[in-house]
Amino acid sequence: MAKLIVEVIDACDLMPKDGKGSANPYVEVEFDGQRQRTQTKPIDLNPQWNESLVFDVKNVQTLSHKTIDVFMYNDRRGGGSGQGHQPNNFMGRVRISGDSISLNNTQLQPLIQRYPLEKRGIFSHIKGDIALKIYLVTHNLPNNNNNNNNNNNNPLEKEREVERNEIISDDDDDDDDCIHHIEQEDRKDDVLKKKKKPEVRTFHSIGTAGGGTAGGGGAAAYEAFQMKAPTMETRTDFARAVGPGPLNSSVMQMQGPRMNPEYLLTETSPPLAARMRYRGGGNKINTTYDMVEQMHYLYVSVVKARDLPVMDVSGSLDPYVEVKLGNYKGVTKHLERNQNPVWRQIFAFSKERLQSNLLEVTVKDKDIGKDDVVGRVQFDLSEVPMRVPPDSPLAPQWYRLEDRKGMKIKGEVMLAVWIGTQADESFPEAWHSDAHSINHSNLANTRSKVFFSPKLYYLRVHVIEAQDLVPSERGRAPDVYVKVVLGNQMRPTRPAPMRSVNPIWNDELMFVVSEPFEDMIIVSVDDRVGPGKEEILGRVMIPVRDVPPRFEPSKLPDPRWYPLFKPSVGEEEGEKKKEKFASRILLRFCLDAGYHVLDESTHFSSDLQPSAKQLRKPGIGILELGILSARNLMPMKGKDGRSTDSYCVAKYGNKWVRTRTLLDTLHPKWNEQYTWEVFDPCTVITIAVFDNCHINGGNEARDQRIGKVRIRLSTLEIDRVYTHYYPLLVLTPGGLKKHGELHLALRFTCTGWANMVIQYGKPLLPKLHYAQPIAVRHIDWLRHQAMQIVAARLGRAEPPLRREVVEYMLDVDYHMWSLRRSKANFHRIMSLLTGVTAVCRWFDDICNWRNPVTTCLVHVLFLILVCYPELILPTIFLYLFVIGIWNYRFRPRHPPHMDARLSQADSAHPDELDEEFDSFPSSRPTDIARMRYDRLRSVAGRVQTVVGDLATQGERTQSILSWRDPRATAIFIFFSLIWAVFIYVTPFQVVAIMIGLFMLRHPRFRRKTPSVPVNFFKRLASKSDMLL
Repeated sequence: MAKLIVEVIDACDLMPKDGKGSANPYVEVEFDGQRQRTQTKPIDLNPQWNESLVFDVKNVQTLSHKTIDVFMYNDRRGGGSGQGHQPNNFMGRVRISGDSISLNNTQLQPLIQRYPLEKRGIFSHIKGDIALKIYLVTHNLPNNNNNNNNNNNNPLEKEREVERNEIISDDDDDDDDCIHHIEQEDRKDDVLKKKKKPEVRTFHSIGTAGGGTAGGGGAAAYEAFQMKAPTMETRTDFARAVGPGPLNSSVMQMQGPRMNPEYLLTETSPPLAARMRYRGGGNKINTTYDMVEQMHYLYVSVVKARDLPVMDVSGSLDPYVEVKLGNYKGVTKHLERNQNPVWRQIFAFSKERLQSNLLEVTVKDKDIGKDDVVGRVQFDLSEVPMRVPPDSPLAPQWYRLEDRKGMKIKGEVMLAVWIGTQADESFPEAWHSDAHSINHSNLANTRSKVFFSPKLYYLRVHVIEAQDLVPSERGRAPDVYVKVVLGNQMRPTRPAPMRSVNPIWNDELMFVVSEPFEDMIIVSVDDRVGPGKEEILGRVMIPVRDVPPRFEPSKLPDPRWYPLFKPSVGEEEGEKKKEKFASRILLRFCLDAGYHVLDESTHFSSDLQPSAKQLRKPGIGILELGILSARNLMPMKGKDGRSTDSYCVAKYGNKWVRTRTLLDTLHPKWNEQYTWEVFDPCTVITIAVFDNCHINGGNEARDQRIGKVRIRLSTLEIDRVYTHYYPLLVLTPGGLKKHGELHLALRFTCTGWANMVIQYGKPLLPKLHYAQPIAVRHIDWLRHQAMQIVAARLGRAEPPLRREVVEYMLDVDYHMWSLRRSKANFHRIMSLLTGVTAVCRWFDDICNWRNPVTTCLVHVLFLILVCYPELILPTIFLYLFVIGIWNYRFRPRHPPHMDARLSQADSAHPDELDEEFDSFPSSRPTDIARMRYDRLRSVAGRVQTVVGDLATQGERTQSILSWRDPRATAIFIFFSLIWAVFIYVTPFQVVAIMIGLFMLRHPRFRRKTPSVPVNFFKRLASKSDMLL
């Protein structure tokens, strides 16, 4: 007798069922009247069982007609001895056809298949998937241990003994559960319960490759298994098992059973004022800075000095100030030959790193050898005052200098010393203790700053026509086109349809401009004289500031005639030279202030406001972000003997923020808070971490990306403080890497409920995008130009926000081809279709009377709706309301984050990643490029087949009345006439009831062949036979 082995490996991303955000899942498998179950895994939404369930197969020939039913339930008692599934919560099921069961042998490792859990009905709330390994074991397989076990008994008896041991072990684990679930073996259980033997789970080792524990002749297969892990595959078609295929088909397979736990969010509870909700008295923290942990700093403001004594024989003094606290030391700039210097520098010492109770401020004279001490001032930290904003800044005071003996000497220094927090206005400009080793020229690269993107506009240039062009060769009709140049942007028009001296183009070009409008628009008319040779027939220059703006789509500005000048004439004499017959061009310029200039993808845009301020919507809320810390960062400067010099950049709307750089640490603590005004809830904030490569100069270096986080505001609850560790995931040519975790605090506060509710009914983009949409061919080019302008403007700030940072934040390469991203989008579509599939499967079960009670209820509901049609719409909307209320308790508890599994990043093939990171055009060798082209052709061939099938169905629909098939059209119109007369003389309710009862008829009255309408439709003619 053959044996069917069902190995239950694990499950992931299950639906919580215990009311506490978790579940106690166990699996129950039914096959041919036999039922077995696994242990219960308490409080685990990603359980791992690794248990083997054994079933008898009476007839292998009829296996293809049988079904394996796998059910998952939540054990309400939370233990491993549930008494059946009736009182327990249903968590999903999988039905596997017997056709998909493969025969296990000593050469092939059975595949671990992942099956998405299906719903039992439309009211079920199911998610997640389960990993199973299913294979058949027969006695015809060679026994690898025969040489070592010559005295063994009959193999059939040994197999039965193993089965008995398996049942005994199940009894040890589940006690009376096996009696309830395995009803066909009650008598065997009564006998075997008297024999309590140690747990033996060796049945899965039958077939050397399947279990991995065989000896002797299975060594080669075992070594092969160790060299290559078993392939994990996501199952979407359960008809047949698919074995491992070639490279270009195996790239669709998953390499892991579930998402790595390191890629998930970690909720935290830091001591934030916003979370602890201080209410007056005691240690109250300012509410404007309540999203970060309070950090205390000792601030020393060195302002200036006066009447300093001369130390050199030459009578000169080059003073500077040294601020020393324990092992930390800060130094100001030295000023040459100045007895009354002014420094105006602030130093900040972290209270956590204070190693002394004495602060020493020393004025020194810069010298070639050893610097001379002019004088000093000492402070006891216990007497330093505390300052917390919104207190006014502490006023500096004059302090008399002392010598080493404590005697007062000539000269005074103006200082201010206080203890404050990171909320102090001096915090961003201070020279922090961890950056005291950096010279003054590079200090600006470590400070925190706020940046604003330039205000961008779309410039529309409508080239209509030109008159009286004068080509260089008389009598030759010129082949002209117009070239428009604006800064670094250049766009040509199409060539004129007719070659003449009065060409007409009527072409429209678009550009991106930014305030202030300092550029010139250069319009030139070029003549193609020959191959690769062009001649300028005329040119005109128009300042951008003279272009009229447009706020509404109602009317465009009137076009104007502009005289064309030769380049030499325009440069020497300008517009003063007037000719009797001058060439001219008709142009319309328009500055479209009603558009929103797209500088980032619309899928995760942070700003959707129009360029014109008067057209912007009122704010609906405030977004507060606390950048707390990071942990376990990747050492990015390991080769230089350092760890990581990290800083964060956050972007929302046109506001960019950059935290200060914390040097040489893998666990930085920033604790900086920033605020944005929110105009649209359906926007995304982006936070990224970078490694600063400019602390020691070197403008050629590029800051390295450590990771990025995106959070959509519409997924956040109002006034709730979210504190989580977000994984910093970066996709590299070597695969997905985790570079650490970023600790963030986030809160979205609504200031206008009415405006926010109204916002959900308004268009996502400004009105001009819909009244006069931008051509698709222009969108990507304009977005690239906008990104270039933003990067160039932010790169000129101090400290600069460098181009590589801006490009990473704006996802400049998001539109490039990626096989990994294409697979991710394909899986997204398939996950959406699972709901439709579930409804169709439920309807099929109703029509086939799988559950007679449910089918009868559907009949009753159908008759009620037919008799009372006015209840149809109220029933639908009431159902939607009930489903929404029911799903409220299953709502997400955490904000979204980068999903490695959804992105197919954790299972991407190395060649896919190499292709994704390849330059454009490709820089890879010819054979690799040819292989990728062939793979793309293969994928495109499948897409072509699907598109052809859809076109075929559409053409069959069109051919019904087109008389392409005269007999089919005659049959259809004849039956249409009969149905028209029948429906006219018969009440509508009667017709609806007849059709409904016919569709829901019992399977006894059904045939397995397709219905007559389906057969008729499939016989209709399409145009596929007309293709070459």
